[in-house]
Amino acid sequence: MNPFEKLAWLDWTVLIVTLLTIVLYGTWKTRKNKNVQDYLKGGNQSKWWTIGLSVMATQASAITFLSTPGQAFHSGMGFVQFYFGVPIAMVVICMVFIPLYHRLNVYTAYEYLESRFDLKTRSLTAILFLIQRGLAAGITIFAPAIILSAILGWNLTMLNIIIGTLVIIYTVSGGTKAVSVTQKHQMAVIFTGMFIAFFLIISYLPDGITFTKALDIAGASGKMDVLDFSFDLDNRYTFWSGIIGGSFLALSYFGTDQSQVQRYLSGKSIKEMRLGMIFNGLLKVPMQFFILLVGIMVFVFYQFNASPVNFNPIAIEALENSAYVEEYKALEKQQEKLFNNKKTIINKYLETNDKKYTNQIAVANETETKIRQDTRNLIERVANEKDEKIETNDKDYVFIHFILNNLPKGLIGLLLAVILSAAMSSTASELNALASTTSMDLYRRNSKVSISDERMVTISKLFTLAWGILAILIACVANLFDNLIQLVNTIGSLFYGNVLGIFLLAFFYKKVTSRSVFSAAIITQILLFALYYFGIFKLEELGLKPIVSYLWLNFIGCILVMYLALVFVVRKIDFKSKLLLFLASANIFKIIYDIIDSRNTSLYLILSLIVIFVLIGLINNSNKEEEK
Repeated sequence: MNPFEKLAWLDWTVLIVTLLTIVLYGTWKTRKNKNVQDYLKGGNQSKWWTIGLSVMATQASAITFLSTPGQAFHSGMGFVQFYFGVPIAMVVICMVFIPLYHRLNVYTAYEYLESRFDLKTRSLTAILFLIQRGLAAGITIFAPAIILSAILGWNLTMLNIIIGTLVIIYTVSGGTKAVSVTQKHQMAVIFTGMFIAFFLIISYLPDGITFTKALDIAGASGKMDVLDFSFDLDNRYTFWSGIIGGSFLALSYFGTDQSQVQRYLSGKSIKEMRLGMIFNGLLKVPMQFFILLVGIMVFVFYQFNASPVNFNPIAIEALENSAYVEEYKALEKQQEKLFNNKKTIINKYLETNDKKYTNQIAVANETETKIRQDTRNLIERVANEKDEKIETNDKDYVFIHFILNNLPKGLIGLLLAVILSAAMSSTASELNALASTTSMDLYRRNSKVSISDERMVTISKLFTLAWGILAILIACVANLFDNLIQLVNTIGSLFYGNVLGIFLLAFFYKKVTSRSVFSAAIITQILLFALYYFGIFKLEELGLKPIVSYLWLNFIGCILVMYLALVFVVRKIDFKSKLLLFLASANIFKIIYDIIDSRNTSLYLILSLIVIFVLIGLINNSNKEEEK
């Protein structure tokens, strides 16, 4: 298949010009970085809006714009609850993390841990970051590459290399400043493209179907259920998992992940850093809501326009060339008949606003879900017989399918530029952070000889190049997971809670020693891997419900490392802290018993556990005197 046949020349022009302009501008603008301060911290010249947009661009990868609309298409708006903890985390980071990092004038977040504990704790935390962020960098490249490869017929390996190489060019050349400068323009491209797509989708709806009526249709189909107040540990997206688990994840990600910390360390002052993070906190939830809303509008569009039973073209091609082709054709006919019936029901609902039709729409949606599941089952059977990996989950293909089949020429190129710009912005931040952590926390700190600034810049560039090549290699051997956005968040959740707990111990618990923290962190990481493998991954593989959702791993990791570290120094803490630690022990054992017994626990036990550790921290806080 000729990869150039899928896109018109206008789309190619828009795509290539947009990407090359960003890369060349970022390289040219930051060509004069001479010292390590300029290269790794951007010369501390960033304004608050640059910080805010850079922080958002780092998190909003191509996965966000590919997977999130598909998530909304299939499951509705509930995913937005995942981000409810972000504003809370921003306030804590502005009050605690930023002043401390600024006062110590650190290059990486992990430098602080050596001054509070010791070198091995700093190195351990840095290595935990390098492992999870190194894997995530590969996935960030791989996510758009595999989907564009499947849809457009482009060579997957070549796509991985092109995306990675473009990022390496300006990241190696200009460092942190190049990342921040390009991310402003990438976010401009992203917002422009998404807003155009949103309004075009609405314009494509039939005459008389206004935006309000489109929301009514989505609501009648159960897609507008934003809030779920149930307290269910194995439910991925609820209000409480977002507020509690999401807060711990956001605290660790924005407060201790070097890819984010490096964005606001480049600020001119504490004020600029804080304003940038508040800007991110205020805009993050509305931005995710809007991206999900785009997915909802795509869903409404396909209520009036026929959609495939599976959006992954490779999976459909495999079915068409298998022994199950007749079963697949039968499912297609069922889908076509259901589509016509449902369109009639929706039109009647819009004409009469009679609630009886909402039940009929719900029944039709359940039938459609069953047809799609039957199709996935057929794809799995084909994959098993051929002994090859064929992705059955098509969430990541919904939005790109709509773009390529419905948008006008030129705009297709712009939306592809949006996806690739997002991939580049996130990958650039990750490579920049990986290089900073490797060069400053491992190489420079463990070097026996003094290293000049010019030499450190060269070394940082070499580490950036090395991590870029490794990310491309990871992308080339990666395997598609259930849903790409969940994969990245799962990888983060395995490490973030532990790292956040280490930092909270450093900030607020004066009696905790370096030895106790190091031991607690090692044990916690092992237990988190075991819990994920046996309590989540293996159970889901068997078709069973997990013990807890992956989002709760952030909370578990944070609490566990703090609890173990305090237990290890129990003889040194005062009587009040010992009493509170005893209450925490009883609380933890009750939660474990409840989860084993009924796969759930009480919200009050979770909240009381948080309160107990806050009280211990207040009693043992030694940082107030240090910061004055």
